Amino acid sequence: MARLPQIALLPDGRRLHLQDGPIDLIVEANGAAEAVRAAYAAAARRFTGLLDELCDELALLRASARTDGCALQGPVARRMHDAVVPYASETFITPMAAVAGSVAETVLAAMTAAAPLDRAYVNNGGDIALYLAPEQSFTVGLVDRPDRPGLFGTSVLTAGDGIRGIATSGWRGRSFSLGIADAVTILAVGAADADAAATVVANAVDLPGHPAITRIPARELQPDSDLGDRPVTRGVGPLAPAEIDTALAAGTAVADTLIARGLIRAAALHLAGETRTVGLGSDPTSLSVIPAKAGISMASRAAGGPRFRGDDERRIAEQGTLHA
Repeated sequence: MARLPQIALLPDGRRLHLQDGPIDLIVEANGAAEAVRAAYAAAARRFTGLLDELCDELALLRASARTDGCALQGPVARRMHDAVVPYASETFITPMAAVAGSVAETVLAAMTAAAPLDRAYVNNGGDIALYLAPEQSFTVGLVDRPDRPGLFGTSVLTAGDGIRGIATSGWRGRSFSLGIADAVTILAVGAADADAAATVVANAVDLPGHPAITRIPARELQPDSDLGDRPVTRGVGPLAPAEIDTALAAGTAVADTLIARGLIRAAALHLAGETRTVGLGSDPTSLSVIPAKAGISMASRAAGGPRFRGDDERRIAEQGTLHA
């Protein structure tokens, strides 16, 4: 029998909180009251037992993705694999690189199948799956550092953009990174696709062998990490402006390639106070970025919303990463 997760409306009465073990979702739907209730009920049903589904195949999910087939059986596990397989022939990557985005997509799909909605999102620790009916839009806040959440700008996503996934990765977040980016935010067709790409681009923002960078084998920090003995970044000391530019250029080159391959739509890369964007305001057909006012933190962006403290920056990030 599946364990029962924690499911409750947040104090604002608009958003639903679902938590089971390491999975922590914030859900919001807009539409008729009856439709929203039906969508939330569907989200709760699909969420129940989802973690158990993943645990049943955890060994395969932590193994390097294969390009010659997929032995995974569950729909969420297979979605994770599909999102990372475009990178499997070029770099080490496991389906776990797309777990947050895939879970968000799955819960959102249950919601939209259950009721007609105007807009909806599922935020899984900062990796977000979106639904937009025709003529609808979301304003998305772009984060410069997940450990000290703040917005460097916002971007308006419309139904016609085709962007339905947002994800952020970097060494300052909860997940391990091989690179030194403070944060890399990816916009893509799906949340799982954005999740996988954020990992890849964040890993590429790097200065291999630099003495100011502290790295530790992932296994020493988390014995069951899918990264094994690969060194993950745990500290970045002062860098010269030219070094910052070199590291960001390496990540930007990878992001440019992913856009050309059709794997992502846009990216924002941050390191040591410097930002580079790809597909965001770089030409007349790209998405535009509106600079955020200095000093506005992500937690303050949702007026009246609950404040979260502690090391779970993902739940803090939810307060300003996405709003109407």
